[in-house]
Amino acid sequence: VKDIDKITLSVHCHDDLGMAVANSLSAVMAGARQIECTINGIGERAGNCSLEEVVMAINTREEHFNVSTKINTERLYPTSRMVASITGIQIPRNKAIVGENAFAHEAGIHQHGMLQHSSTYEIMKPEDIGLSKSNLILGKHSGRHAFRNRVEELGFNADEDQINNAFIEFKKLADTKKEIYDGDIEALIMNIDTSINGPWILKSLKISSVTGEPTKATVCLTDDEDNEITKSSEASGPVEAAFKTIESITDIDLTLKKFDLHSPTVGSDAQGEVTVNVDHEGQSYRGSGTSVDIVEAGSKAYLGVINRIIRRQKQGIESVPQNNNIHRAPI
Repeated sequence: VKDIDKITLSVHCHDDLGMAVANSLSAVMAGARQIECTINGIGERAGNCSLEEVVMAINTREEHFNVSTKINTERLYPTSRMVASITGIQIPRNKAIVGENAFAHEAGIHQHGMLQHSSTYEIMKPEDIGLSKSNLILGKHSGRHAFRNRVEELGFNADEDQINNAFIEFKKLADTKKEIYDGDIEALIMNIDTSINGPWILKSLKISSVTGEPTKATVCLTDDEDNEITKSSEASGPVEAAFKTIESITDIDLTLKKFDLHSPTVGSDAQGEVTVNVDHEGQSYRGSGTSVDIVEAGSKAYLGVINRIIRRQKQGIESVPQNNNIHRAPI
């Protein structure tokens, strides 16, 4: 191609065969100097080339590719988590670079090697991608200062209001969960319960069920004038009953399109992170909530959507599509 040396060649690969990163790197070796990629590899069908994977491949093998990037790799992990929260597309535990197991070593021989020399099994450090090496365990006696420090170490740039709201949820969680891990803190920050800004706030939730009979949900909400309204509804399951009751109290009808449950940590007392996709008057919304109680987490997500709809109606602003996450915390 005439004057090809005067232009920047770009490569755009899809991951239908799981080869997007490999093909993109091959293109770099062949002269391409621009890679079109996405955070977490999200995209149509099987996705696109994963930005974090191709960046760290070049970063750790710079002498082989003889190129470099200007990407701040310490922002990869928090950005990946932010994108997962906004899109509702969870990151597989075994995903390269940003998955929860990326720096985990279970086999005894692996652990011994890691303790002796980390380069034995790791070609990069957790800190390289913005993941603090220390998985500090917090508990009910941990103070606001320790909480803020851990949030910052995890790569979040939360403002004062977000820290305050997250710390309130942290103390609630600490009363029901003995040990709070990084995954719990990430879930709190990424899913700050904006429903506390009202107008409706979840005060209490009670579920009653007997095998073979409809499930009953009793929900108490407070409005922006501190009035309490309690109602009950029955349905085939606890989530449906809770959502039905919330709709009855708020007089807002939603159509549930998708209900996703994800656990940011492990253990019998792990938090549940619920993401709901709903339709209201032709518009789509996404909400998320966290709690050790799955029904409560779902109710927070559902109520958060309703609160946003009401606030927008009062402001006279048309609803926007689902790509705006109502629980987004800036990173």
